[in-house]
Amino acid sequence: MSFTSKLAAGLLAVALSTPALAGEAIEIHDPYARSSNPKAGAAFMMIHNHGETDDRLMSVRSDVARLVQLHTHVETDAGVMKMMHIEEGFDLPAGGMVHLERGGHHIMFMGLAEPFEQGATVPVTLIFEEAGEVEIMIEVDQDRKAMHGDAEGHEHSHDHSADES
Repeated sequence: MSFTSKLAAGLLAVALSTPALAGEAIEIHDPYARSSNPKAGAAFMMIHNHGETDDRLMSVRSDVARLVQLHTHVETDAGVMKMMHIEEGFDLPAGGMVHLERGGHHIMFMGLAEPFEQGATVPVTLIFEEAGEVEIMIEVDQDRKAMHGDAEGHEHSHDHSADES
C-alpha cells in the first residue's frame, strides 16, 4: 500500500471515529452497520442530546436500500423476539441519549441495492423533530460483536416482506 493510500485510509478512520455533531445539541457516537443477509442490514449507534430541549428521532433515509425504517424488538407472549417498525420514532430527552443497539432500537435497511461490504461506508440521513436533518457516514463492520441485547438463545422473528420484489 502506498503512503498516499495509507494516509487516505488513516484520515478516513479518524473521520469515522469522530462524533458527528448537529449544531451543538445532537452528537452521534460509535455508528456501525452490518447485514444479516444480502438484502437486509441494520445500523447501530449512540445518539446524545446535549440541548435543553427534548427531541425525537422521527425517521431516517438512505439510498442504499429500497426501504429504511426505525425498528425495535419486542418480546411476544410466547417469548419470541419480534422486530417492528416504530412509526413515531424514538424519544431523545434533553441531556439524555438513545442507544440504537442489536436486539433493541435500530435502523433497518430492507431491499439493499448491494450487499454491505466490510469497511464500506453507508450514507444515512437522520431526521430529528427539533434538530432537523443530520447526515452521517456509517462504516460497515460485519465482525463487531453485540455489546447489549441480542442475547444468545433469543429467537428472532424478522418480517422482511418489503425485501421481496
